[in-house]
Amino acid sequence: MIALGAIERGGYIFEPEFSVIEQNGAIHVYKDGEFIEEIKFSFSGNYPELGQIERLVDTYCDERKI
Repeated sequence: MIALGAIERGGYIFEPEFSVIEQNGAIHVYKDGEFIEEIKFSFSGNYPELGQIERLVDTYCDERKI
């Protein structure tokens, strides 16, 4: 798995990582240093597009009013 830079929104930290071979990834969600949940995703190509990860984080935050 390859890790990308973390995204911070409303006190939550989103840490994306992905596997090029498996063509999937996950965004680990943390609040106050505690693991909350994992958002799984798939992609095609050499790596996921940053926009795809940002949209997943935006959707997560919108659904939870973060």
